[in-house]
Amino acid sequence: MKWWKLSLFLAAIGAVILLSACGDKEMTKVKVGEVTRSIFYAPQYVAISKGYFEEEGLEIELSTIPGGDKTMTALLSGGIDIALVGAETSIYVTAQGANDPIKNFAQLTQTDGTFLVSRKKIDDFKWEMLKGSTFLGQRKGGMPQMVGEFVLKKHGIDPHKDLNLIQNIEFANIATAFASGTGEYVQLFEPTASVFEQEGIGHVVASFGTESGHVPYTVYMAKESYLAKHPDVAEKFTRAIKRAQDFVYEAPAEEVAKAIQPFFEDTDIELIAKVVERYREQESYAKNPILDEEEWNNLQDIMEKAGELPKRMDYEKLVDTTFAEKVSK
Repeated sequence: MKWWKLSLFLAAIGAVILLSACGDKEMTKVKVGEVTRSIFYAPQYVAISKGYFEEEGLEIELSTIPGGDKTMTALLSGGIDIALVGAETSIYVTAQGANDPIKNFAQLTQTDGTFLVSRKKIDDFKWEMLKGSTFLGQRKGGMPQMVGEFVLKKHGIDPHKDLNLIQNIEFANIATAFASGTGEYVQLFEPTASVFEQEGIGHVVASFGTESGHVPYTVYMAKESYLAKHPDVAEKFTRAIKRAQDFVYEAPAEEVAKAIQPFFEDTDIELIAKVVERYREQESYAKNPILDEEEWNNLQDIMEKAGELPKRMDYEKLVDTTFAEKVSK
């Protein structure tokens, strides 16, 4: 065999070996359940689309399970490994006496993600304008509703006396109800709030996130037994999220929008970028996955003032920052 043929032969063999090695990389499947699909969770979609999870050897099977109660049921039953949901759900479950404690191990968002949308355009909005109005609120016992009540009370409004408060509509149907004519004001997540502005259905007049301060609004949690059995998976998962959090704050909003657009195919990319920028400006995306004790206490204060806190829970009992601290160094 001539030398050049031998070289080509060896190069071909090398390529086959390299491709085989890449193809044989062992991937660990992780079933993740998100409580809703929202641009509010941009870092999660970035971690998937940019391949951060894949580089950690994790294959993410993502499902959307509307409602915190349903998401937690899936977690407790083993239908999913990790839940992305409000930290308050871990308190509810623990108060009911769970055999396998739930641990919050990585924080994704650190403020409320809802906005106050008015049916009419208001140039100089004041919270007192809500008094006597019909307000389409969020589901009782959920973080959006509790933060909403916390903010209203902060501005001297008793939501159960000063408003015609509607809370009997399923989370997934609230936006549709408002679009159909129910309520003068509504509490909405993005991108729905901005879509309603575009379509002239409503107008964003205030942010509940900027009013309520930092809270562990949306957190990754898992059963204690899962984290004990798969600490390597938890660390790799958290590292991918941290990389995505960095990307969301460091990259132009347009680049972030491009990365997450596959998860919002029916939403215009310019609108996605606008929403990303809005959430970044009020620092709704957590800048690292560490859930600190001050945020935990603020969460319980909000729940307590809403009359929804079963009992105060020790930070150390329900929060594990081992992985978040390690990847944030």
